[in-house]
Parts: sequence; C-alpha cells; structure tokens
Amino acid sequence: MKTFIYFLVALGLIYGCASTQTDKKMIGENPTATENDTVRIANDSLEYEILIIEPGFNTFLNSIARPEGYYSQNYLENKNKFLVIEYNQRVNQPFQYNPELYPLQINYDGNVDYGYDVNYKLYNYFVFFSRTYNQRFSVPTRI
Repeated sequence: MKTFIYFLVALGLIYGCASTQTDKKMIGENPTATENDTVRIANDSLEYEILIIEPGFNTFLNSIARPEGYYSQNYLENKNKFLVIEYNQRVNQPFQYNPELYPLQINYDGNVDYGYDVNYKLYNYFVFFSRTYNQRFSVPTRI
C-alpha cells in the first residue's frame, strides 16, 4: 500500500513541476483553487493513508464527478481492478506511453476490501486522469 501512496505523491509532483511550463489558463479559472489540490483518503483499521496531489482533482471530485453512493462498491472495485492493471502495463511501456504520465505502478490488491471511499476516489481519479490527459483505457471511464 505504501507503493500506492508514493506513486500518487510522485505523480502529483511530476505533474506539478511539468504543468508550470505548459500551463494554459482557462477563462474564468481560479488558479489558486487548483494549485494546492490535495485529497486525503485514510483508514486506520487497514493502516493506510493515500494522498492524491493533483491540481484540479478536488474541484473535479466536488463538481463534475457523480456523487458518492451513485455507484455500488462492487461496480467500483471491478472497474478499478481492470484500470489498475492497464495503468500498470502502461508504466512498463515507457517508449509507447509518456513516462511522465505513468511514473510508478499502483499497488492495488483486488482481494483487499479498501472500502467505498477509496474505490470511489480511485475510480474518479482514473476518470479525471483520462479526461485531463486525453488518455483512453480499454475499460470506459465515464461520469
């Protein structure tokens, strides 16, 4: 699980450093609202903490993503299993996929019950990721 946490932190840092060079401001966008975007997921009983540091993700989660409870936990777990596998395959193909977008593998075990909150936010991260970076996965990521 620690690998998953490190991955998300590294992904946020890499994107944060790269985004300052090619940052295009949208009309009406508040740049300070997305610069310090951090989503925290924690569960003391399973002893893990996940930090997603991705500009715009918190805004996406609160405004565009379907509300919590819209999807069932089983639906989210099934989507996440396949999305994580495909994401990790892309990490291993740096000549085909941008290694800045896919720096580290996600350590997600489909046999562990991470709970609704983790699966909800992970799935929505994949939706956000695919929309923001124009990436298409074989498993559709829709909202």
